[in-house]
Amino acid sequence: MKTPAEWKTLFESSAFARQTNYSGPLGPEYNPSGTRLRLWAPTAQKVSVNLYRRGDGGACMGTLPLEQHGQGVWSVYLPGDQHGHYYTFTVEVDGTAYETGDPYARTAGVNGLRSMILDAPRIDPPDWNHDHRVIVPASRRTVWEVSVRDFSQDPACGVRNAWRGKFMAFTQKGTTLSSAGTFPTCLDYLKRLGVGYVQLMPIFDFGSVDESRPLTRQYNWGYDPTNYNVPEGSYSTDPTKGEVRVRECKEMIAALHAAGIGVIMDVVYNHMYRSENPLNSTVPYYFFRQNEDGSLSNGSGCGNEFASERPMARKYLIDSVLYWAQEYHIDGFRFDLMGIHDIETMNEIRKAATAADPTIFIYGEGWAASAPQLPQDSLAMKANTYKMPGIAAFSDEMRDALRGPFNDNHQGAFLAGLPGGEESIKFGIAGAVKHPQVNNEGVNYSKAPWAEQPTQMISYVSCHDDMCLVDRLKASVPGITPEELTRLDKLAQTAVFTSQGVPFIYAGEEVMRDKKGVHNSYQSPDSVNAIDWKRKTEHADVFAYYKGLIQLRKNHPAFRLGDAGLVREHLEFLPVEGSNVVAYRLKGHAGGDTWGNIYVVLNARKETAKVSVPEGKYTVVCKDGFISEQGLGTMYGPEISVPAQSAMIFYQ
Repeated sequence: MKTPAEWKTLFESSAFARQTNYSGPLGPEYNPSGTRLRLWAPTAQKVSVNLYRRGDGGACMGTLPLEQHGQGVWSVYLPGDQHGHYYTFTVEVDGTAYETGDPYARTAGVNGLRSMILDAPRIDPPDWNHDHRVIVPASRRTVWEVSVRDFSQDPACGVRNAWRGKFMAFTQKGTTLSSAGTFPTCLDYLKRLGVGYVQLMPIFDFGSVDESRPLTRQYNWGYDPTNYNVPEGSYSTDPTKGEVRVRECKEMIAALHAAGIGVIMDVVYNHMYRSENPLNSTVPYYFFRQNEDGSLSNGSGCGNEFASERPMARKYLIDSVLYWAQEYHIDGFRFDLMGIHDIETMNEIRKAATAADPTIFIYGEGWAASAPQLPQDSLAMKANTYKMPGIAAFSDEMRDALRGPFNDNHQGAFLAGLPGGEESIKFGIAGAVKHPQVNNEGVNYSKAPWAEQPTQMISYVSCHDDMCLVDRLKASVPGITPEELTRLDKLAQTAVFTSQGVPFIYAGEEVMRDKKGVHNSYQSPDSVNAIDWKRKTEHADVFAYYKGLIQLRKNHPAFRLGDAGLVREHLEFLPVEGSNVVAYRLKGHAGGDTWGNIYVVLNARKETAKVSVPEGKYTVVCKDGFISEQGLGTMYGPEISVPAQSAMIFYQ
């Protein structure tokens, strides 16, 4: 029996790679006359398939051996129409037998334990063949992040009870707030807000919610993958039937596409839920990096880290991304802990996605939970973004310069009136590209620009895995009043949406969402996580402001130049006296903008800030927490006054 260290030596040998690299199809290949199952299991001595009528319970109908082929592939042919039949594999490796689902399963029964053979066209939604990805040019992207459950779990949202917290909630039109029927919610609300993409937190099959107990109060974000290519059953109306989760997931996507909204899938390829998972049970240790003693390394902080650099692990990631893009028409992918993956793999994923559709958007977290088992310069870390054309990364420089560091909820920054974050905010405004007026020595985390193009930077101030913006402001600004809270919230997002990067907001921030101060709400109840839709009526001015920022960015290319050379040519930072003010102009009809010279001033001081500008007449479009592209009035240089804790945008 091999030790874990011996497996590591084997898997990292060039001889093993030559003998076992396989480029053909894996998983179930359905045909009405019969289905071929293929499994890559090069270390197995024996493989068999166990057949079931149901996704859970019931006796095994029979077991058949798989035949071994070259490159480590095993296969078996099942004659007749197998649609709706369930199966598992028993894989014998080094004297130990593992029963497991198919790593390439297309759908599954309850909790993903039994894979299901599927004839997808048979159960596709009506007109699915006419559904297409939404084309959003790189320079016009905006992202709204949400959990499927959070979106519609609030009873006041107006979604029918059976669909609340499910995929199907995204398909219901005409929903309104139950206490005020004129306020749209859910899908109609998103259309009114105007976002380009909805980023869905994990929708693949995850392990932390027991699908066999749908009436039990359970909550989890789902960053614990079980089956990468299977939709999550708890988000379907019937997790016992594998075809239901597939059809309803596609219906959700089709409804968003019909509304003109792209769908981004949050993918957690960096680790899997526990070590007993389909990949590790099929080829123990191969798909996960190992320490020198052979034990699983833990760069993800979740018990294992994916070995993306191994050839068949890389193939698995590429195949999975292409499957979701082609079968589900997914518009983009957000990689959780992208810094665990190697650069070559991410570039191969980008290449494959571009061949399928060059508009597919790919970005991720350019970091890991702890040091992965590869050299830093070979990993898809934020600092290496310039090595990955067409892939973007989140900017924690701008985020933390605005609201304070990730590791201290009570420490404020620019928004709290503390000096020192201005250079980092300028770094973010420029889109993390080289700019002659950004002094990188004064930037908090990056002493050099890391993006080749501004579209490679995700601009944000909060997301799911930290305090939401409202909670963070309450925690970091002592004695903050409701009025200050609103002003600073609007100020923060003005920086985000006028940045040359890609703007990103956490769902509900546009109505002052709070999560009762919970920093990491991954398993908090709905009372903490669900979007409280009545806030739309309570904070209509904030919603209008966010909507105005989104519309302003859409209508004016100066805020989304999309090219580093144009950013350096047209973006000019203005001198200001003192701290806690950032001012700049976009000059010379930047990007062909109809507004000649556009000025943006971000004032986090508790008093009015004065900024010098050239002589002349200016039209104000953003002031005192209001936005109107038609104009809020006029003013004249050479000095303008910007009210406390607010942004001002004006043009000449």
